[in-house]
Amino acid sequence: MYGQKDMREFVTMQSLGMRQLFGYGVGDLGINLYFIATMTYLLYFYTDVYGLSPAAAGGVFLVARIVDALTDPIMGLLAERTKSRLGRYRPYIYYGAIPLALAAILTFTIPVFDELGKVIWAYLTYILFSLAYTIVAIPYAALTSVLTLDHHERTRLSSVRIGCAFVGGYIISVCMLPLVNLFETEAQGFQAAMIFFAIIATGFLWVTKQSTDERSFLLVHRKLPVSDSFKAVAMNPPLLIVILIFTCGMLSFTIRQSVTLYYLKYNVGREDLVPEYFAITMPIMILTIFFIPKLTLLVGKAGGIVIGALITILGSIGLYLTPYDNVVGIMVFSCITAMGGTPIAVLGWAMIPDTVEYAQSKLGVRAEGAIFSTASFFQKLAKAIGGAGVAAVLAIFGYVANMDQHDDVLNAIHGMLTLGPVVIMIIMIVAAIFYPLNQRVHNDLVNSLR
Repeated sequence: MYGQKDMREFVTMQSLGMRQLFGYGVGDLGINLYFIATMTYLLYFYTDVYGLSPAAAGGVFLVARIVDALTDPIMGLLAERTKSRLGRYRPYIYYGAIPLALAAILTFTIPVFDELGKVIWAYLTYILFSLAYTIVAIPYAALTSVLTLDHHERTRLSSVRIGCAFVGGYIISVCMLPLVNLFETEAQGFQAAMIFFAIIATGFLWVTKQSTDERSFLLVHRKLPVSDSFKAVAMNPPLLIVILIFTCGMLSFTIRQSVTLYYLKYNVGREDLVPEYFAITMPIMILTIFFIPKLTLLVGKAGGIVIGALITILGSIGLYLTPYDNVVGIMVFSCITAMGGTPIAVLGWAMIPDTVEYAQSKLGVRAEGAIFSTASFFQKLAKAIGGAGVAAVLAIFGYVANMDQHDDVLNAIHGMLTLGPVVIMIIMIVAAIFYPLNQRVHNDLVNSLR
């Protein structure tokens, strides 16, 4: 059994200080330097810089991201069974940072190989990056549930985390192409830029390791059987709903991020607008984060998801109806879409820890690693489908890199960016309506565990 000090930690609704809030948050800033770089620029890098066909690039995306997704549950099971002086999750964040940095640099490196060799290199490096990313990102996500039990405090923690993630996304989105353009070729520029960002990301991940303290909210010490980990996932209806929300959110985000550069370059004819586009839309997302804790106090986490989805639908339809030569209109409706995506990004991560207590209360099993890694599995599966799907659509409609695109290609790009998210958001709204863990229900679960 735990001692008195541990039991006091268990029954206390732990408030987090600024050191832990921002120490945890900056880790996601580092992770998102990688995430947004691959999400926004890797497909473009493969087709327009590396020289792969859209079909070949789509194959790389599909295989690497499925491997990435399949390894998440394994990593979750491993992490929640880890015992070390740093805890269960922080060792992977600390020691995995450098392999992740090296793999990211290699992914944006063009080797001196023939065409077949370059395809093999793309598969190997992106799969290596995906594995390294899993080793760091799954323990980082699971760390949320062992920092605090408090329902509202988790919203604050997720808000700070996603705010830092958006800052990382802003840095990559706005600075990547200007940094690339400093070099003689785009190939040299992308490699140099990733070296620079990898150094920054590693430092932030180490800050997270130093700034956070893992707390145990288990009632007794006991070995956790694998069957219990699976039970905590399969017999957890709130988690299954959150997984559907996660999947929809990532699928919509992946499509928008992957298509935006093509839309601005070919539909609008203004590739120079890419840094400006992200310089305008990303701050909107960051500013919106400050209102999310108050929003959840008014309508709850699931209600915040519904509101975010409705705003996203409004922005997407507006962008669909906006002519390509109306740059101001494009920016306005893109900002509305970005605003709607913010509560979806924040509250999904804030809802998952609550499902950990659901499993612990209803099933007697606390399995943070299994729960977070399963959610991440479906999120990454959506990322794989979204990225490969965009590449497949480009290939089907006859996309040719760095050439004037015919109307079928332009219409496909336009439809993916605007109408695709509308359908996905409708599914998300239906899922959020059925989410049962509001603040009162979650507090009752925590009280029952005391």
